[in-house]
Formats: sequence, C-alpha cells, structure tokens
Amino acid sequence: MALDNRTVRLGRQPYNTKSNKTKPIKTPGGRLVPHKIVKKTKGPVCGDCKVSLPGVKHLKGSKYRNLKKRERTVGRKYGGTVCGGCVRTRIVRAFLLEEQKAVKKLMQERAAAK
Repeated sequence: MALDNRTVRLGRQPYNTKSNKTKPIKTPGGRLVPHKIVKKTKGPVCGDCKVSLPGVKHLKGSKYRNLKKRERTVGRKYGGTVCGGCVRTRIVRAFLLEEQKAVKKLMQERAAAK
C-alpha cells in the first residue's frame, strides 16, 4: 500500500523497497502513523516431498525463538521437519522391510529342513 503523504517514513531508509513497506494507521488521537509491514515467509517445508508443513507457523528464522515449543513443531516423530504422509510411508516401508527379512529367513529354514 502506498505511503500517505501525511506520514513520515520510519527509520533512516527513505526508499519504498520490498523490505521497507509501511501502512498508514490512524491512532485513537487522530494522528496517522506508519506501521512497518513485515514480509510473509514461505515457512517450513517437508524434507521429503517439499510440501508446506501444516501446524507450524510461517515466520522468519529469528522469530521462532519467541514461540512456544508447541507452535514451532508438531507432536510426533519427525514433527516440524517431515509431513505426516511421509512419516507414514517411512513407517510402512520399515515394517515391510522387516516382514520381508522374516519371510526370507523362514524360507531359508524350510529349504534347509528339506
């Protein structure tokens, strides 16, 4: 949004760059003061499928320090780094590998018994 000519830009940088956007806000006293608009971030993404992680706030890296732990992560294995669908596929893949090993061992025992 364009800066109103009744307000003065915040700080030392006088240019309307991407990182220096402001919005005029009317105070209860009737004055117009500029409020700095913070850029939106992409937020954390899944390490496997690169989809945006649900349940985790989209903030700049430095702002995560001020959040509670429940707002930074999700309460499960790999919570906050991998999405639920990818965790499910990892668990199923590990289970099927173990099953395959057990079946292979059983077939070897049967072959040795003959």
